[in-house]
Formats: sequence, C-alpha cells, structure tokens
Amino acid sequence: MKHPETPIIKLANVKKIYRMGEVEVPALDGVSMEVRPHEFVAIMGPSGSGKSTLMNMVGCLDTPTSGEVYLGGENIAKMGESELAQVRGRKIGFVFQKFNLIPSMSAHENVELAAIFQGYDHDERHKMATKVLESMDMGKRMNHLPSQLSGGEQQRVAIARALVLEPDVILADEPTGNLDSKRGQEVLNLLKKLHAEGKTIVMVTHDANNAKAAERIVHIRDGKIEKR
Repeated sequence: MKHPETPIIKLANVKKIYRMGEVEVPALDGVSMEVRPHEFVAIMGPSGSGKSTLMNMVGCLDTPTSGEVYLGGENIAKMGESELAQVRGRKIGFVFQKFNLIPSMSAHENVELAAIFQGYDHDERHKMATKVLESMDMGKRMNHLPSQLSGGEQQRVAIARALVLEPDVILADEPTGNLDSKRGQEVLNLLKKLHAEGKTIVMVTHDANNAKAAERIVHIRDGKIEKR
C-alpha cells in the first residue's frame, strides 16, 4: 500500500533515561523512526528492549529526556501533562493487553466513557458508542457487563472504546496477550480489517506471529532500532 509522504508520527533522536536514585537507566538511546498515515506498523522486541517506552512516547504517556516527538505535525516532546492529555484524547486510541473495562458498567457504557471525557452530550455519545459497537459485531452484546463477555468480546469492546472518537492513530500494546490463540487471531484479523479501512495502527508485540499481521516491522533491542 502506498502512503502519503508526510508522517503522522515522527521520532527524531529520542532518548529516555529513567533515574533510580543515583543510577541512570537508559530505556531509549537515540531512536528515530516515522509512521505514515494508514500504515500498520509492529514494534517488536524482547522484554526490556524499550518497546513499551517507545509506545509511551508515541501515545503521549511520557516525554523524552531529549529528542523530538511529532504527532500529526505537533511537537509533543515539550508539552505539559494537561496538553498531553488533550492530544491523547483527540488523536490516540489505546488498546491494552489488559482490557481495562470497568466491571460495573455495560459494554456500551464503557465505550461511551471515552466520549464523556471529551464533553459529548448524552444523545451524541450514545449514538457514537452504538455505531462503533455494531461495527465490531457487538450489537447484541452491548448491554452486557464485562463478566458476561468472553475474552475476545471484551477485547472487541476495548477496541470499540479506542475507535469511538475516530482517533488519528490506534496504539495496540500486546493486544492478544490475555487471549487464547483462536481469540487472539480474531483480534489480529479485526486490526487488519481496520487497517484495510484506512486506520493507522501501531502495535507493540514480542510475538513474531502477531507481528506478521502488520505491513512493516520495526525491531528494537537495548533501546535502539535494530531493523526497520
């Protein structure tokens, strides 16, 4: 698939150092990479490679010690927490290994929650949540609690929550980690379908089979890009 020239995500010589007392622990060491609109990119590496830190940079969950991070043309590297939160809400949809659904709320209410935080009124967010859940084939299960859904169904709700505000980028962090192989493949197939519809997806994984779902794989080790 051809992609527009202007990247939607750009990291330039990004370094991240965590300080534990007097000890400095480098998590990213001069990482530069780009993701273009409508790409499906897998970031792959072993535990401790820096892939989760890289995901946090792209997802506006953390800022670099040095270097630049651009999301949709905005330099987010120097933003404060309130600015980062606004950018996250507008531009990023998160899918985590742990579904992070609120147990006491229905699938529909869990998806609506993202729109509540962005100030949508009741009728509008109800329509938004219904539409995206139906697109996930969860129309008949939207009033069920998470405990009444299978693992695969819970992950579909989590993906619906990530999509409800129509973000620029979907970030998926080990999205099949809590699923058996069959349900995991269903989630990967769903991500591939969303990519085919034009979504930009960045997936972090340590699993080579999962990475094959992407059209491009970026390998990271010891905080450095090894292969892209």
